[in-house]
Amino acid sequence: MPTWFPYMLILLLIITSVVLTALVLLHKGKGGGLSSMFGGGVTSNLSGSSVAEKNLDRYTILVGLVWFACIVAFGLWLRTVVTI
Repeated sequence: MPTWFPYMLILLLIITSVVLTALVLLHKGKGGGLSSMFGGGVTSNLSGSSVAEKNLDRYTILVGLVWFACIVAFGLWLRTVVTI
């Protein structure tokens, strides 16, 4: 395998981790708990439409799948490199 492969996986993993965290934080709260403690319980019409929320769900799932694929690929790469 090329020597740049693990570095590319690590970089992609860091990028997808940051993007996934931002996408999860963009979701609106569904109920009480910590989201209502910071003002998430206040309803507003400016929060967006249901179409925007569905697209945000799709992007979150897509980035989550890429993140998971990076984890699996990095684990498989480690398995081939490190012999016990």
